Amino acid sequence: MTNGAKKPSLLDSFALLAFLNKEKGFEKVRDMLQAANASGAPLLMNEINVGEVYYIVAKNQSADKAEEFLRRLETLPIQLAANSFSDILEAARLKARFPISYADAFAAATAIKLNATLVTGDPEFQTLAHLVEIHWI
Repeated sequence: MTNGAKKPSLLDSFALLAFLNKEKGFEKVRDMLQAANASGAPLLMNEINVGEVYYIVAKNQSADKAEEFLRRLETLPIQLAANSFSDILEAARLKARFPISYADAFAAATAIKLNATLVTGDPEFQTLAHLVEIHWI
């Protein structure tokens, strides 16, 4: 980014789940969300990773809790990043080269594309630290 502008931050599902479940690192995510709210510069998140949070909440808690998550998401300062076919292929290329989940590949590909800092606590991303800046929670 130019003119000293701060790099955007992109949440992966690990970071958002930590926040929602008040798990290790949730304070860092909470503080980032509060700062995003105050500044008017939302955090980013790939739609695939939102779907990942939804299915994890539905599977581990309930479908009602997953729907509640979607309602809460609308109130958070998070801007969703959609995927074009070329975005899908970039994620697939990362998945083919590195030992990461397919959903994680979307988070990484989106962070790279948008020159964003990836916010996560997922150790899978250590293999991509040379490709994308990571903010560990």
